[in-house]
Amino acid sequence: MVFPDPADVLNFNLALTPDEGGCGCVRRGHAAPRRAVASPPLRAPADTTSPAGIYKGGVFNFTFAINLNYPHEPPKVRCTQKIYHPNLDLDGNVCLNILREDWKPVLNLSSVMVGLQYLFLEPNPDDPLNKDAAEDLRRNRDVFASNVKTSMRGGSVRGEAFDKVTK
Repeated sequence: MVFPDPADVLNFNLALTPDEGGCGCVRRGHAAPRRAVASPPLRAPADTTSPAGIYKGGVFNFTFAINLNYPHEPPKVRCTQKIYHPNLDLDGNVCLNILREDWKPVLNLSSVMVGLQYLFLEPNPDDPLNKDAAEDLRRNRDVFASNVKTSMRGGSVRGEAFDKVTK
């Protein structure tokens, strides 16, 4: 990862690219201080009929804040964009069990990054923060996929405007 401020390693940003396929670090010209951009080494298949391919083509930005009790407490992770996902609410809060009750000091930041990547490969409608997205995923995957694509282009779903996250 790239840390523009080497003295502040407890706060950084991460950009997940579900179809990236490699682990790379990119420093973006518009990056603010305390900003690092990296991609975990997982690849989403191109099949957009499965949840794994639905988020292909998006870049999803997360902030990580690590407190002084780490590793005994999990990092605070938030999505900086408004996206349509069952496990992310409209304020960027993330529903990932290892960031809550399943956190253990043996877990590390890599575990969290893989967990975030997995949320885009397999969204979980049974533990939602966005109940509308979860309901769409449970009832009709085609409607869910259409709503995801609309939202990723910066469109509106159910009257809610979303941030453009496509490359």
